[in-house]
Amino acid sequence: MADNATANCNGTIDFSEFLTVMVQKTKETDSEKKICEVFRVFDKDGDGFISVEELCHLMTKLGEKLTDEELEEMIGEADFDGDWQVNYEEFEAMMTSHSD
Repeated sequence: MADNATANCNGTIDFSEFLTVMVQKTKETDSEKKICEVFRVFDKDGDGFISVEELCHLMTKLGEKLTDEELEEMIGEADFDGDWQVNYEEFEAMMTSHSD
């Protein structure tokens, strides 16, 4: 997965690149349902938000060891309201903006 996502060839995956890969994997029928399913994977505690901790947990499971700064940057790219969490609407907006 990492090889497919490092389009900028800097050796790291930013949130935009990660979402591009996720969108490619979910470009099937009923994309809204798929986006919702992906959001639930990220939202481990089911509170309706993706936190830095949840993102860290998932990325670690995927074999990516990111620094706190990288995780915060990833959240910041999708966090439109500045609360340092990503809600479903923000997640969906990021996912659909990367599907073009």
